[in-house]
Amino acid sequence: MGIGTVVKVGIAQMDVVTTPNTIRTSGLGSCVGVVLYDERKKIAGLIHVMLPDSTLGKVVPGNVAKFADTGIEAMIELLLKQGVQKFSLKAKIAGGAQMFKFSSDQSSMRIGPRNVEAVKQALRKSGIRITAEDTGGSSGRTIEFDPETSKLMVRTVNQGVSEI
Repeated sequence: MGIGTVVKVGIAQMDVVTTPNTIRTSGLGSCVGVVLYDERKKIAGLIHVMLPDSTLGKVVPGNVAKFADTGIEAMIELLLKQGVQKFSLKAKIAGGAQMFKFSSDQSSMRIGPRNVEAVKQALRKSGIRITAEDTGGSSGRTIEFDPETSKLMVRTVNQGVSEI
């Protein structure tokens, strides 16, 4: 990782960094960390998606970063304002674990897998290709992306660190 600052992104938040800074989020259980990056411009955005769909809530979403459908769109807009061209964006995703075992097989309880599917759907809709992913399982993750190398470091609870 570079010698810049590590920008931390909290749950249901998003931010953008350029090299030499890196960007990190922790506590990815059923949540999904989505990195949108431009290799040439060495810029990246990270969003910590908490829920799959903003239309499921009873109220109008105040925080677009909380949901896959609204958050990814907002992150793309943020990157476009930084001079990135949409066609040059790629994505890496991690998280979406099934953190708890349920006796019922209700899909409403399967937030992790639903988050992963919603993220993939939003990226497909935007025409952004996923170059790598580390999703599913039952362990939490911390991720850190370096726009200089386009590498995503994934630290998985009880499983160590990998790079994708």
